[in-house]
Amino acid sequence: MNRGVVLALTAYVLWGAFPLYFKAVQSIPPADMLAHRVLWSAVFVWVLLAAQRRWQWIERVFADPRVLATFTLSAIMVSLNWGVYIYAVSAGHIVDASLGYFINPLMSVMLGAVVLRERMRPVQWFAIACAAVGVLWLTWMAGRPPWIGLVIAVSFSVYGLIRKTAPLGSMEGLMLETALLAPVAIAYLVWFTGNAGTASPYGPFTMVLLVAAAGPVTAMPLLLFGAAARKIPLSVLGVIQYVAPSLQFLLAIFVFHEAFDPHKAVGYIAIWTGLAVFTAEAVWLASRRPATA
Repeated sequence: MNRGVVLALTAYVLWGAFPLYFKAVQSIPPADMLAHRVLWSAVFVWVLLAAQRRWQWIERVFADPRVLATFTLSAIMVSLNWGVYIYAVSAGHIVDASLGYFINPLMSVMLGAVVLRERMRPVQWFAIACAAVGVLWLTWMAGRPPWIGLVIAVSFSVYGLIRKTAPLGSMEGLMLETALLAPVAIAYLVWFTGNAGTASPYGPFTMVLLVAAAGPVTAMPLLLFGAAARKIPLSVLGVIQYVAPSLQFLLAIFVFHEAFDPHKAVGYIAIWTGLAVFTAEAVWLASRRPATA
């Protein structure tokens, strides 16, 4: 149990520190960074799978066309999520990006009700209503929807829904997703490098190393999360998951000095209220179940 909590906290702290990494490479256009993130993630996961000689899953992919179709859709969702997040950090919208990951748990519950026909409890409806009020308030104050947060929340919720029923594990699934995206990423980078007219369009070698680090930066939290999920209850994971957006929010305000006026705070407080109620009820229900459950 304790080891699982440590693994989960490590994963979410690493996710929470993402703005530090993507700020360090913000001189690279978001589309380029997305392509590199796909390629170096594929390389990193391939090395891990090769070290463990875990290739049996490949037969399953070719044996069932539905597996390939499922992971094609999940690859589109994860690339959309990654791309918008990279843009948000480079453009100084980390607060808006953190909003997406605050909303994500409630969005996942709603998708479960709509798609999987899961029954929602009154407290869950109340939590979603609070989040909806917060989003509507932010939309009214800004004159437009908080599209960065909404795209991040929807794409990651749909991605989670797909992976919930997908037949491959986290590492194998990430390998297949990045392999499907790799041809597009390679074609884009070949085109970009040709137009740049230089052998190293990103400048110093240290920047090239930072770009290559996108592989382990992306994959390590996922692998730690996968290990933690097998050791601790989902209710505990549900509480710990707010570490990542909370850290991102704090970095945005106190390190990168993004604007956060009182009017915007009203919308966030409504969303945080919904999350607090949602999480408290989940923990309370988990505490009532027998330990053997």
